[in-house]
Amino acid sequence: MKTLYLDCSMGAAGDMLTAALLELLPDPESFVERLNTLGIPGVEFRAGKTNKCGITGTSMTVLVHGTEESPRMHDMEHMNQGSQVHGEECGHDHHGMHEIEHIVEELPLSPDIRKDILDVYGLIAEAESHVHGRPVAEIHFHEVGTMDAVADITAVCMLMREIRPDETVVSPVHVGSGQVRCAHGVLPVPAPATAFILKGVPSYGGEISGELCTPTGAALLRHFATRFGSMPVMSVSEIGYGMGKKDFERANCVRVMLGDTAELTDMICELSCNVDDMTAEEIGFAEEQLFEAGAVEVFTVPVGMKKSRPGTMLCALCSEQDREKILSAFFRHTSTLGVRENILRRHILDRSVEKIPTPFGEVRRKVSTGYGVTRQKLEYEDIARVAREKGISFREAEALLKKA
Repeated sequence: MKTLYLDCSMGAAGDMLTAALLELLPDPESFVERLNTLGIPGVEFRAGKTNKCGITGTSMTVLVHGTEESPRMHDMEHMNQGSQVHGEECGHDHHGMHEIEHIVEELPLSPDIRKDILDVYGLIAEAESHVHGRPVAEIHFHEVGTMDAVADITAVCMLMREIRPDETVVSPVHVGSGQVRCAHGVLPVPAPATAFILKGVPSYGGEISGELCTPTGAALLRHFATRFGSMPVMSVSEIGYGMGKKDFERANCVRVMLGDTAELTDMICELSCNVDDMTAEEIGFAEEQLFEAGAVEVFTVPVGMKKSRPGTMLCALCSEQDREKILSAFFRHTSTLGVRENILRRHILDRSVEKIPTPFGEVRRKVSTGYGVTRQKLEYEDIARVAREKGISFREAEALLKKA
């Protein structure tokens, strides 16, 4: 399975992600030329090599009308790359969601890439709306609404479509610490919009003073991550380093790795017994207790037993470490005198759970990937909750959440 791993131990920003992903391409220079033919108003992309703590990587610069946007002013302690003060402070216009949509619709891009760009901006708009207590339609993007931010988001969305990983795994995100000055004044790190976007995402701070993860970086990670976690076991074929503008004792970069991960297999215990003298209620209770003991699956099968009696085979699947607890539950909660055991090899999809903000509250979505397939399914309990709250059917609630 083609897997992309993003190491965000020094945070993430749009320019760093662009530069890191660019290094994975066989011909990065041609891709930069493609970016410069898009016609983003007043924008020019420049990529160059730079060195941080002895590591050589790519630094991405976006010029707007020939000028590079300056970093967020007045580092409260230290500052990282990429975040900018826009609007009145720098003399640049900032835009609302409607203007962003108009700019993106004018670009010569595929519908899929346009959707990715607008979905990323949608995450930022929702965060800004929540932080400022104003409708999305009234939100103006001070830090992420000018052409350099449009350029960063567009570049990353194009690169992800170019690379086309089957799975994108993102490390826990280092957000930094301290304070940062932006268009609204002095704010804590992570900035409120960044913190909102990263809700439910493994993140940490405190090791470096300054803003390491920007709202743009957070939204790009949130949109493209299949899951967050440690680096999977993978055979790495390409490595890219995207450098930030500031210097620290650590190499200020996003590192990306592209390679293959084996399809997942594991070993599982199958424990089963046949019973013909238990009621349906007793069997149902026994199933509940087997789950409580750690079974990953419990099921029943109707069977024929001695003396032509109809019976039930009760079967539980569990890990080797839970085997003894499951065996005890079998003997405690069923009438069996013996439990059969088989050790099975299981081929499985990689599974993760995403938390999705909706107008009806946060819902969980289970994502399964592997063997060339990706499946998504909303959590039953969350659908049922919305159905109860709205007084509608389960099917209607599921359709409502899928549209949200």
